[in-house]
Amino acid sequence: MTPSKKDASKQSGPKQETGPKKQAAPKQAGPKQQAAPKQAEEEQPKPEAEAKEPPAQPQPQQPQAGPKPEGAPRQPKEGQKERKEAPKRESGAQAQAPAAPRTKPARLKERYRKDIVPKLRDRFHYRNVMEVPRLEKVVINVRVGDATTDTRFVDKAVEELTQIAGQRPAVARARKSIANFKLRRGQPIATHVTLRGDRMYDFVDKLFSAALPRIKDFKGISERQFDGRGNLNIGMREQLIFPEIDYDKVEKIRGMDITLVTTAKSDEEGRELLKLLGLPLREAAPGEAGAPVAAAR
Repeated sequence: MTPSKKDASKQSGPKQETGPKKQAAPKQAGPKQQAAPKQAEEEQPKPEAEAKEPPAQPQPQQPQAGPKPEGAPRQPKEGQKERKEAPKRESGAQAQAPAAPRTKPARLKERYRKDIVPKLRDRFHYRNVMEVPRLEKVVINVRVGDATTDTRFVDKAVEELTQIAGQRPAVARARKSIANFKLRRGQPIATHVTLRGDRMYDFVDKLFSAALPRIKDFKGISERQFDGRGNLNIGMREQLIFPEIDYDKVEKIRGMDITLVTTAKSDEEGRELLKLLGLPLREAAPGEAGAPVAAAR
């Protein structure tokens, strides 16, 4: 007899369901197998030596400390590690040793207050001390024309000017492009520094007493170098006249412009001020500007 359709469906049903049941069986068996050893460990009895804890020993009482004296170092608490104070990292400017404070003013400044001010008051009859002319600032400018080909020359000029002035200079850049000079806007072309206060007096003292006498065939500063308002402009052809510059380390000889700015109202007052400060002046010839005019007979 042939099997009916109902019997065929009964036989085919369980065969199709056996596939997913066999695949799901190992998934359920995994956690059961892992949980089994944990339960076995918990069921094992612990030894009596581990179960019984030793009796707590009485701790000795610490004496109560009174008020701590001021300035006493703090003691670390129990279980707290001592912290080692690591040295703080300092920046490049702070890492250098601070300069010692200056105890005395500049030599030329002290001389100006004690000797030069009374002489100028007697000469020009100033009523107030504030009217007496004085040095206001000193401006030094160094041109670096070959910096258009190599900017390394600017760094060398800055280094030399720092040694001369005792103050780091600023770098001047081109304001516009000029094709004939192969110059582009923003290129460094010069370096300059402005001195005031004690540094100004130190530099002027060094300039008058040490640098100018080292110029070959020096006969003095001409009176024509005053600008009409009591300020003096000096042009130097080389930086080797300053004692700080080492001749062996110089790559190229460079000139510089030095301007001494005063509060004088006329060239006569400025000339007298700088002459008393030690400026070696060359008297003007009768035909030159600033020369005294001979009285008419």
